[in-house]
Amino acid sequence: MNQLSTHPESPALVGERADLLEQLGKARFFLRFTAKELTDAQAAERSTVSELCVGGLVKHVTDVEQSWAGFILEGPSAMPDFTAMTEEDFAHRRDGFRLLPGETLAGVLDAYAEVARRTDDLVATLPDLDASHPLPKAPWFDGDVRWSARRVLLHIIAETAQHAGHADIIREALDGAKTMG
Repeated sequence: MNQLSTHPESPALVGERADLLEQLGKARFFLRFTAKELTDAQAAERSTVSELCVGGLVKHVTDVEQSWAGFILEGPSAMPDFTAMTEEDFAHRRDGFRLLPGETLAGVLDAYAEVARRTDDLVATLPDLDASHPLPKAPWFDGDVRWSARRVLLHIIAETAQHAGHADIIREALDGAKTMG
């Protein structure tokens, strides 16, 4: 069985796809490891001046990965229209960084595992990593830029690694545990 695959029947990946999945897997591991043995209350706690919490970061990374995987398949129509967002839309996005009442760390980790499985399957089966789409309109994207599937995957890896680092700082402030140090 390929260590990167969640399915025993999947062929072993080599080359660029294996490299992308290995790096994404490492970043995911650090994010999940940061949440290890936290209670739901700890996962929801803001332990620094930041608005972020470990559970909220897992939720956010899950949403980001799912949205960008949709972009690979469907283009900008899979993404929100950032230029037309209302205050209610922005409030909903802020909730994506929090573990809300009724949500559990186990639940957000399960959702993350499912999104990760689907992304891994996409990377393994996507016909062409060079296939591209125009980025959705958003104030933080420059003009009319296109991203290939490869570029999107690199963005997912960077986003996951960055937020794993955020989670590590939050976790250390919670109980002194260090996941990357």
